Amino acid sequence: MRAKSGFTLVEILIVVVILGILAAIVIPQFTSASSEAKLSALRSDLQTVRSQIELYKIQHTDAFPGAAAGFDFVAAMTTKTNSYGNADAAQGEVKYGRYMEVMPKNPYNELNTVAEADTTPTAATNSTGWYYNKTDGTFKANDLNTNVTPSVEHWIE
Repeated sequence: MRAKSGFTLVEILIVVVILGILAAIVIPQFTSASSEAKLSALRSDLQTVRSQIELYKIQHTDAFPGAAAGFDFVAAMTTKTNSYGNADAAQGEVKYGRYMEVMPKNPYNELNTVAEADTTPTAATNSTGWYYNKTDGTFKANDLNTNVTPSVEHWIE
């Protein structure tokens, strides 16, 4: 009598069903890990920028970045400045700064642009990655994807 070789159809179906169940359990874990990684990266970037804003404020007589006339937030954070907050060496030695090489990209919309204003935003737009309030130094992140039409506030604190 010959020895039986191979698998029966029932055995193969059982293995396929078990693999399907395992895949159904594992795949959602990867999806949530991706969104958790984005949020973690965003929080890290927010913490970094906010700490650099505080350092700027300490070195510039309690003035927030971008307070100098004609000098925006990104320029204040990425160039060397004097104690008045601008790059004009005629008004004092340019010895502070480069608090950041470049503005980080927002992981939700891949934009590193900063919208500046004197008030808190009422709604996010999908054309900017970050928001900076020149009056109180608030720095927030826009969590809208660039393909989403904004309708309500989407600023992460």
